[in-house]
Amino acid sequence: MAIIKSVRGFTPEMGGNCYLAETAVVIGDVKMGDDCSIWYGAVLRGDVNSIRIGNKVNIQDNAVLHTLFEKSVVEIGDNVSIGHNAVIHGAKIENNVLIGISAVVLDHAVIGENSIIAAGSLVKTGTIVEPNSVYAGVPAVKVKDIAPEQSREMIQKIAHNYLMYSGWYKDEDNA
Repeated sequence: MAIIKSVRGFTPEMGGNCYLAETAVVIGDVKMGDDCSIWYGAVLRGDVNSIRIGNKVNIQDNAVLHTLFEKSVVEIGDNVSIGHNAVIHGAKIENNVLIGISAVVLDHAVIGENSIIAAGSLVKTGTIVEPNSVYAGVPAVKVKDIAPEQSREMIQKIAHNYLMYSGWYKDEDNA
């Protein structure tokens, strides 16, 4: 069973139909919407400030979400996929976004809707990522625009797939 821990008077709140893997850790001031999945080794540490997660969000294996004490929060919109080993630290991720494997998004960055942050990229503090774009590199820079319908379709498919995968685990747990 996942570690769900209250701290400083805050207890995590989960929406309906969420899946938390056995080794996921969710601490403190964390609120997530419906149809979310938090995978193996992922850590959502709302100990020093808030983490807000929309609907149909998947936070994949070993990802870490954290904030700065009294200075930044994590806000994640709907239909967001946060890849394996990614770090989101005090940033805002708008709707329909893919954060690639091992990407790092730092405090006060804003990732615009229908965007992709490529695997291994570093989005520096305060960076504003344009909607409907792909950013890559260290530091991350815009590499191209993408059509909103193209990015939305691909990103929503990933979010849908992770909802399906979590169903497999729930079925096994109930067998």
